[in-house]
Amino acid sequence: MAEASPLQRRLIVLLGTLLGMAITAALGFWQLDRAAQKRALEQAIAQRGQQAPLGNAELRGDAQQLHRRAQLRGHWLADKTVFLDNRPMDGRVGFFVVTPLRLAGRAESLLVQRGWVPRDQADRTRLPALATPAGEVEVEGRLAASPSRLYELGQGSAGAIRQNLAPDAYAAELGIPLLPAALLQTRAAAADDGLLRDWPAPAVDIHKHYGYAFQWFALCALLLGLYVWFQVIRPRRRRPIA
Repeated sequence: MAEASPLQRRLIVLLGTLLGMAITAALGFWQLDRAAQKRALEQAIAQRGQQAPLGNAELRGDAQQLHRRAQLRGHWLADKTVFLDNRPMDGRVGFFVVTPLRLAGRAESLLVQRGWVPRDQADRTRLPALATPAGEVEVEGRLAASPSRLYELGQGSAGAIRQNLAPDAYAAELGIPLLPAALLQTRAAAADDGLLRDWPAPAVDIHKHYGYAFQWFALCALLLGLYVWFQVIRPRRRRPIA
């Protein structure tokens, strides 16, 4: 096989550089597009948070209602409470308390992430005492996706203390219909139930996409700079002066 001529080698290097620049520039613009999508989502979340609270009748729990405020009435299913383990709040580790709320006038129930309680350091299996009002209560909060999941080995526990809680599986386990969303409770139904509710604002991570875009554009510029240096400037510097 004949060896490539100097002209062919220069063409190969040029095409490779152009291809690399095209790919890195496209990835940079894709990251900018992702940032624009996240910014639109951030604005949509803010707008939903300013809308009037949803009541029992209009509650669907679908994606279009996520991040909306809700003011619901129902009965706590206190014996169905689940304690999600290894959940931090304010720098401490404890439990997220999740209790189904049987909605008044509805056949469905809704998982309510009621708040956070510390874990007993001496006995990890000891459940904290909760003040759960009987009778019909009014619960205020913000609709969110199902409780966040942590990495878990195996199938997980089926007791009161769990690592994760899948609404569909939990509904089948209890034999009750559950709406797909969950409610992050923001105000106590009782005067003081001892639960912390310092829920973080919904994160959309816009700035990381700008960071990734900068990296891709910088790599694109580096490819151009290397080509110019090795294929244009350096050969000219090596030419003998007449």
